[in-house]
Amino acid sequence: MTATARAIDLARAAAAAAEDKQATSVVAIDVSDQLGLTDVFLVVSGETERQVSAIVDAIEERLHELGSKPIRREGNREDRWVLVDFDEIIVHVQHDEEREFYALERLWRDCPTIDLTE
Repeated sequence: MTATARAIDLARAAAAAAEDKQATSVVAIDVSDQLGLTDVFLVVSGETERQVSAIVDAIEERLHELGSKPIRREGNREDRWVLVDFDEIIVHVQHDEEREFYALERLWRDCPTIDLTE
């Protein structure tokens, strides 16, 4: 099983929104074979708590335009690691330090990445 076309489209739109806010290290991981609850993890980094918050807001706005609303949002208080669940995709926006420490890409290294440039 691979990620659905809708999930890939949402990941690409979210990645573009994140990049508009100067997010770094944008990676989409196809977790559909490993998890039953979502198809894609999108992991992005921000340098400051303020940038993390701006990235999250931009992603939510862009995906809302595509008809996707968040089911759950966690981590807003600290803005060091915000998780936004859109059902088909789960977006992790992490401060650079959390990104390095938790290394989500390493945890999910057996899963394929998705080309976000198409």
